[in-house]
Amino acid sequence: MASLPGVKSVNNMLKIKNAPSANSDTWIAGKVKAALLFHRSVSAGTEVDVKNGIVTLRGEATSQAQRELTTEYAKDIDGVKDVKNEMVVANIPKNPPQTAGEKLDDASITAQVKTALLLHRSTSALSTKINTMQGVVTIEGKADNQAEKDLVNKLVSDINGVKSVNNRMSVHTAGF
Repeated sequence: MASLPGVKSVNNMLKIKNAPSANSDTWIAGKVKAALLFHRSVSAGTEVDVKNGIVTLRGEATSQAQRELTTEYAKDIDGVKDVKNEMVVANIPKNPPQTAGEKLDDASITAQVKTALLLHRSTSALSTKINTMQGVVTIEGKADNQAEKDLVNKLVSDINGVKSVNNRMSVHTAGF
C-alpha cells in the first residue's frame, strides 16, 4: 500500500489469531492432508491426526500398496517424526466413475503440481517452470541431481488429472 499515490507510510497492526505455528501438530496435519489431497494413488479422505510430530493415519485404502504409499507421502513432510498407519485395506472398486469435481482443468493441475513440489522436502517449485496443456505437464528448471529429477516425475505423474509428464529439467551437480 505504501506504493499507492498519496500514501506516505503504513502502520500494519494486523494480528493473526489462532494461526498454528510452523511445525506445530496442527501445521503438520494441514501439510499432510494437503499432500495426500493431490495424489491419485492415495485416498484424499484419509483421517490425519498429529501428536508431538507423530502422524496417525486412519481410513480405508484400496490396496496394501496404497496404504504404504500414504505412509511414504506423510513421512516426507517436514516436521513429521514418525507415521503410524492404522488404515484398513477395503474392497473398493479400482476405477470408480469420475465425478465432475474430479475432472480437473489445466490451471488446477498446474496449481496442484506447484503445491506438491513446494510441500515435498526434496523438491522445489521455486526453481521450476510448470505448464499444463490438456493434462500433459511440462516441467523446466534445475534439479540438483538425477534422483531429484526422477522424484519430480514420480510426484507429478501421481497428481489427479495428469495424463503424462514431459520433464525437461536439467541436472546440475555442485561445483559445475
